[in-house]
Amino acid sequence: MSTPIIRVRDVMQTEVLSIDGMASVKDAAAMMRANNTSELLVNKRNEDDAWAIVTVMDLVKDVVVPGRSGDGVSVYEVMTKPVITVPATMDIRYAVRLIYRTGVHRAPVEHMGEIVGMITLSSLILDSEIL
Repeated sequence: MSTPIIRVRDVMQTEVLSIDGMASVKDAAAMMRANNTSELLVNKRNEDDAWAIVTVMDLVKDVVVPGRSGDGVSVYEVMTKPVITVPATMDIRYAVRLIYRTGVHRAPVEHMGEIVGMITLSSLILDSEIL
């Protein structure tokens, strides 16, 4: 008997919070705290632009550790761009490999050119039956 294929869309987090790249890191941190999340999608500047992401680790590495003020640093200065996006229809076994091999911990999920969710390595393992 074959095992049904579990797709990224079956385990992704559907609520994706986004922020403008011109916002301050202090605003990004406040949004993360208020929503109990560790990442924010950074809005595209235009249709031809690439997606970006800002994470708690970006804030720690580029602001907290060097002792910079969160008010004086914009999200654009610390974000990761471009990000790897994962198709919503991708088999999660392949998504796990892709994310692991690229060295990231999370990726936006894309469907027909729009971001429809977010996945993390831990959610791919914990929220699925691939093991």
